[in-house]
Amino acid sequence: MKKKAIILVLVSILSACTKDIQKLNVDPKHPATVPSYSLFTNAQHALVNTLTSSNVNLNIFRLIEQQWEETTYTDESNYNLKSRAIPDNIWNNLYTTVLANFEQSKKTIPADVTDAAQQKNELAIVDIMQVYTYFYLVTTYGNVPYSQALDIKQPFPKFDDAKTIYYDLLTRLDADIAVLKANETGASFGGADLIYGGDPVKWEKFANTFKVKMGIVISDSDPAKATSTITTAIAGGIFTSNADNAVFKYLAQTPNTNPIWVDLVQSGRQDFVANSTIMSFLQPTSFPADPRLPYYFTVNNKGIYTGGDPGANVSFGGNSKPSGPLLVPGSIGQVTNPDFPADLLDYAETQFYLAEAVAKALIGGSAATYYTNGVLASAEFWGVAPADAAAYLAQPNVAFATATAPDGTALTDLQKIALQGYLALYNRGWDAWIFTRILDYPVFPAPVSALSDFPVRFTYPINEQNVNVVNYNQASTDIGGDVVTTKLFFDKN
Repeated sequence: MKKKAIILVLVSILSACTKDIQKLNVDPKHPATVPSYSLFTNAQHALVNTLTSSNVNLNIFRLIEQQWEETTYTDESNYNLKSRAIPDNIWNNLYTTVLANFEQSKKTIPADVTDAAQQKNELAIVDIMQVYTYFYLVTTYGNVPYSQALDIKQPFPKFDDAKTIYYDLLTRLDADIAVLKANETGASFGGADLIYGGDPVKWEKFANTFKVKMGIVISDSDPAKATSTITTAIAGGIFTSNADNAVFKYLAQTPNTNPIWVDLVQSGRQDFVANSTIMSFLQPTSFPADPRLPYYFTVNNKGIYTGGDPGANVSFGGNSKPSGPLLVPGSIGQVTNPDFPADLLDYAETQFYLAEAVAKALIGGSAATYYTNGVLASAEFWGVAPADAAAYLAQPNVAFATATAPDGTALTDLQKIALQGYLALYNRGWDAWIFTRILDYPVFPAPVSALSDFPVRFTYPINEQNVNVVNYNQASTDIGGDVVTTKLFFDKN
């Protein structure tokens, strides 16, 4: 009887194990299907990391914009883009990790979401993120794969015309705004959206505000289109305070930490200090220092603020570092903190875009008012006391009517806007690079061992040159040459 019982138990176990033997081939750690919201979150995180990173293999725009300077290995400060294959790394991140995951999320949403309004909102938000990503590709390289880019059946995609892509992105943005406006009370991604928590109203405002930015980029190449883009965006509702900012909140625990902390602190490296160029604007000799200075940088080992010259080998201890004091009441923290947030689009920069639009007679209003709003909003964002910000703005060298360069040289209205916009875009080198290319100010001194003139675009990836040869050659010809000095369609000055 005892033996029979044991045999019955064994048979029972064996039959249970073999009833669905195919399950043995399923890896629970690598699912065959991934939910749409997971794909969206992963793409969003990868996008923000790419834009925020200070890794010299990926994002060197703080160096190009002379916000930071390298201490020992100065290739990137001297415009060497190729030795680390930086154009390849950006391209691969944005196409294969970011855009591909957004696209797969789009394809999966209809199966995951049954509520019609929620489905429409999620598809619109994903598309806005794709538009945002393509914006950086087009303004960095020029003509890029677009119509065939995410089609697995097109291993050698053609490069579409940059201007055609750009205008299509604006059309897509308008369609997304219309969808969100019609479904403002509907749900969407919720906590899977790490920027606005899936709020359709906030995403609608983001999209309109981003339209302002896109309008300004084409303000010299197509003033009429820029005017219509900006005016319709304003009418639709744009950012009105720092509360609207598109901020991505990193965590204090790995692996979801601020990539600057990873690059500068966790790695234990001593690679970056302040650049003397931005320091000359923050701490000029002709008027008091910018109150944002202690929020941007530390003092050096002698207790003063100094920056290293562009492209030169400089001392780490003898210069200011990207960080800020250990505790500044009201500030958002040090840029080297693990949980320091990323900033994708904000109220301060938007005010400078509007000031530029007025100065270029694209829209009505007061350039001085927008300029003032931009300076105050930037100071508020970083934690500067309102009284200190107001005192800084009241200085004749800073006030819009009388603002000058640090050496006292008179500035045009557009140069005044460009200077303060550049300072407000500290720690956002990629956006600063776009901004200064449009206004051609500030004019940066040549690095000591520069490999080229100031880069106004990035060259195409080596892999595209070697594998997608026919389309690469055509794109290179169409834009006027695959070199860093070829101006893109919007860069007319």
